[in-house]
Amino acid sequence: MATSPRDVLAKFKPHLLMVLVQIGYTLLYFITEASFNHGMNPHVYITYRHVVAGVFMLPFAYFLERNTRPKLTLLLFLEIFVLSLLGVGLTLNMYFASLRYTSPTFVSSMVNTIASLTFVIAILLRLETVDVRKPRGVAKILGTVISLAGVMTMTLYKGPVLRNPWRPMIKMGGHGAIHERWLEGSLLTVASCITWSIWYIMQAYTLKRYPAQLSLTTWMSFIGGAQSAVFTVIIEHKRAAWTFGLDIDFWSIIYGGVICSGLIIFVQLWCTEERGPVFVTMFNPLSTILVVILAYFVVGEKLYTGSVIGAVIVISGLYLLLWGKDKDKDEGGIKTKTEDQSSSSSSSSPSPPDVEKNPKLQVVAPDLRQLPKM
Repeated sequence: MATSPRDVLAKFKPHLLMVLVQIGYTLLYFITEASFNHGMNPHVYITYRHVVAGVFMLPFAYFLERNTRPKLTLLLFLEIFVLSLLGVGLTLNMYFASLRYTSPTFVSSMVNTIASLTFVIAILLRLETVDVRKPRGVAKILGTVISLAGVMTMTLYKGPVLRNPWRPMIKMGGHGAIHERWLEGSLLTVASCITWSIWYIMQAYTLKRYPAQLSLTTWMSFIGGAQSAVFTVIIEHKRAAWTFGLDIDFWSIIYGGVICSGLIIFVQLWCTEERGPVFVTMFNPLSTILVVILAYFVVGEKLYTGSVIGAVIVISGLYLLLWGKDKDKDEGGIKTKTEDQSSSSSSSSPSPPDVEKNPKLQVVAPDLRQLPKM
C-alpha cells in the first residue's frame, strides 16, 4: 500500500521541526551580533530578553499547568534561584559577552562541547558509569577526549584567516577592536559551557521535584532576568545603556525572548517527548554549519583556520559520544522521561528494592536548548 504524504510528514515531523529550530538559533547569532555592534550592552540584552520571555510564557504556564504544577516551597524556590543563576544570570552573561569578543562561528562551535563537559562532570560526581569493556564505554571516553581536544584547538590556535574570494552580500558594521579580544572571549565561552553543563545536571534533579517544565521555564526567565539586572546595574552606570529605539536592538530582544526562549522551547520539548534528548542533541552541529556558511559567504566575517579545524574535531567527538549514549538507551541503561512517568503512575513511590537496584543516577547530556538559552 502506498504511503500518503501525510504519513511521510508525520514520520519526519520531528526532523523538520529540529531543522527549523537550528535555523532559528543560527539567525539569533547574527541578530544579536548586529545588535551588539550597534551598541547594545550584552548584559542589558540578557535582562530584557528574559523579562520578555517570562511575560510571553506566563499565560501558557499558568493555564496549561495549573492542575499539575506542584506547590512552590521556600526550599524549592531557593533551588530554582540557584538554577536560574547557573542557567541565565551567570552563564548567559558570559556566553553573550564572549560573542561580542569572538565570532558567531567560534561560539556556535563551542556549544557542541556541552555534551562532553556534562559527561565529565557527571563522572566526577559519580552520576555516570562507564564500562570500558564495552564499545559504548570506549566511545564515550574517546568522544569526550576528542571534543575537548577540539576545544583546546579553537582556544589556543587561531591560525591564518581564510580569504573570501568575493565581497560579502551583507555588511555588518562592528567594533573591530572588540572582536580582537580573542583569548578573553575564548575563556568566557569555555567558562559558560562548564557552568551550562552543571546547570543541566542540576536541572535533572529540579525537574524531579518540580515536574512542570513551562512553569519552571517561566520562573527561570523572571528570576534570571532579575539576577542579570542586578549584575548589570553594578557594572553599567550609564542610563543610556538601558534605552533603545525601534531598531535592531528592539528586534533582537523580541526575537530572542519570544522566538528562541518561547516558541522554540515548545518545539524542543515536544521533540524530546517524541524522540528523546539524544535525538535533539544530534542536530546541534547543523547550527554550526549554517553559521559558518552565513558568516563566511554572506556576512563576510573573518574565518580562522583554527576555528574550522577545531569545529570539525568537536563535532566528530560529539557524535562519537552520542553514539555511546544512544547505546545506553538501547541497552536499557537510561530511562527516558516517558518511562519515568509510566513507572511513577503505576506506583506512587519507589519500593526499597528498586532503590537498591539503581544506586546511581545516570544522566543523559541533554540538548543545550531544552530550556531557555539564547
